Amino acid sequence: MKRFVLLLAIAVLGLARGAAAQGVDEFGAYGSREKVRGESSQVGAVEARFGAYTPRVDSSVDGTPFKTTFGNGNRYMVGLEGDWQVVRIPHVGTLGPGIGWGYTRATGFARLTAQPDVPSAEETSLAIMPFYLVGVLRADVLMREFGVPLVPYAKLGMGYAFWWANDGGETAVVDGVKGKGISYGPQYALGGMFLLDILDQQTARDADVSLGINNSYLFGEWYVSDLDAFGSNKRMNVGANTWVIGLAIEF
Repeated sequence: MKRFVLLLAIAVLGLARGAAAQGVDEFGAYGSREKVRGESSQVGAVEARFGAYTPRVDSSVDGTPFKTTFGNGNRYMVGLEGDWQVVRIPHVGTLGPGIGWGYTRATGFARLTAQPDVPSAEETSLAIMPFYLVGVLRADVLMREFGVPLVPYAKLGMGYAFWWANDGGETAVVDGVKGKGISYGPQYALGGMFLLDILDQQTARDADVSLGINNSYLFGEWYVSDLDAFGSNKRMNVGANTWVIGLAIEF
């Protein structure tokens, strides 16, 4: 009997070690259980962003030059963001700094000086390249502790944008002033992420083992950037009040 118990204990211990040593590749399981469950260390996140972007130029100058020149059509921005998840707050989520970049461009036709309501044949454009530094709080407690595949988040910080206007392929000049500059001001956002891992958990585990990707998400965000130098009438407001969607990964 004692010999049987000893053999059984050795067998159970061997199975436990085998399970702990499992991972996954194209041929099957190997490695550690931690890797199979996607529990490798997590230090940050990366977002690929896309959304509407209509700069608030007309709110900072007399008249409606942006609307008059470029119309009411939707304009879009592409961007990237990287976050460093410095702190994990128990039963809440992660907190840390994030830095982002974007680019958008609007095109239209310049107006005749003698007849401002009449467009000329010369194309004009306004390009905007915003950057921002924000604090990011991602509340992943619902996902981690309750199995709900949703992660709400909030961002707060500062935005800074370069902008330049071109006429006929060259920098626009109005009354001797070149059409380019910088704008800055506060920026904040609220959003939510949907955990894509639940759609294919095996692929998610493989990604963690081979690439160190903890989680992947589809997200939507509403954000506001008041890039008017805190209300100064000497800076054109090229910020926006708009939405973005995109894909994010945590690693």
